Amino acid sequence: MWQSAAMALAETTVTSGTVSDRARYDRATAHLDAPLAIVDLAAFDANAADLVRRAGGKPIRVASKSVRCRALLERVLARDGFAGVMSFTLAESLWLVRSGFTDVLLAYPSADRAGFGQLTADEESARQITVLVDDVAQLELIDAAREGSATVRVCLELDTSLQLLGGRVRVGARRSPLRTPEQVGRLAEAVNARRGFEVVGLMAYEGHVAGVGDAVPGRPVRSAAIRLMQTKARAELARRRAEVVRRVRQVADLEFVNGGGTGSVESTVAERAVTEVAAGSGLFVPRLFDNYRAFRGRPAALFAQPVVRRPGVGVVTVLGGGYPASGPAGADRSPVPYLPAGLRYDPQEGAGEVQTPLLGSAADDLLIGDRVWFRHAKAGELCERFAQLHLVEGDAVVATAPTYRGEGHTFL
Repeated sequence: MWQSAAMALAETTVTSGTVSDRARYDRATAHLDAPLAIVDLAAFDANAADLVRRAGGKPIRVASKSVRCRALLERVLARDGFAGVMSFTLAESLWLVRSGFTDVLLAYPSADRAGFGQLTADEESARQITVLVDDVAQLELIDAAREGSATVRVCLELDTSLQLLGGRVRVGARRSPLRTPEQVGRLAEAVNARRGFEVVGLMAYEGHVAGVGDAVPGRPVRSAAIRLMQTKARAELARRRAEVVRRVRQVADLEFVNGGGTGSVESTVAERAVTEVAAGSGLFVPRLFDNYRAFRGRPAALFAQPVVRRPGVGVVTVLGGGYPASGPAGADRSPVPYLPAGLRYDPQEGAGEVQTPLLGSAADDLLIGDRVWFRHAKAGELCERFAQLHLVEGDAVVATAPTYRGEGHTFL
């Protein structure tokens, strides 16, 4: 039941844009050919300000996988309330540090031997990058790849899943094998006893709270069930996370305790044991983040596909558009037609690889060459489809910034 909660988003409504938004975006990009992607800077900045408000004074570490554009990472990190980067691969982490970014937490274990060779041979990179570990075998892989004597900064990850009925029912992502204070404490001891390693942080990402909306339109029973699960999960994790932090602090001087995500900022920062919160999707506000009671963001990242056919009454066809998001397969992982309002996919075709039919009365007002604006299901994954983001203020493109892909990097 709980694992299917996210799938229910396929049946939800989507935050509507306005006629004036569409007009602005069309005017701003009239000199450009679609397909193209934009970021509305006013919406991006408003979302960043709202995240800071929700964090209540604790710093926000920006999740780079949800942005994947150096210019926008720099923009948000220049704001008070944001500090540090949460990266997703070691190669990305090294590249960011070489580009001038500091305090980079690699939030996923890595088996990049060449990358670890570079990390251990470069004192500055080693000072700025913290790697994630939840198994002694990962330490052994790093040691086997060593090309220098730099001390590796280590963050341990705690499993946050809610386990019911004696562990027979699990709610939450399958991440770290470390669940109890004693398990995390023993690994902390093993890390600090090993030459060339130092425990500096603890991370615990509660995806079943941060990544599942609790107000699904038209599904009051499901929404109530999700809220009940999340209330129980938050209470259990707060107690256990505090115990883990106390245990690890007996053997390590923790610089940070990271938790949460866009959907759980308020509840995560309320825990005294947590020193910082992670967020990234809340800057772009993709469609999977529409259904939360705690906040309402402004869609900031959009992409446009051109109308190339008019097959009949109530139908237009746009070029491409089949950009599914990661996660369990389902309609909620597809982009959603956003502007003009009132368009929907043909259920027999969906979002296509090279063309996408769209149905609805709004189709009759669209001409060949007109644009349909879409929202992606997730945030940063949009940037794997476009080499650049056109940054819009008002009704003008004020800058064009390369995505990671546009800079020649496809880290995953």
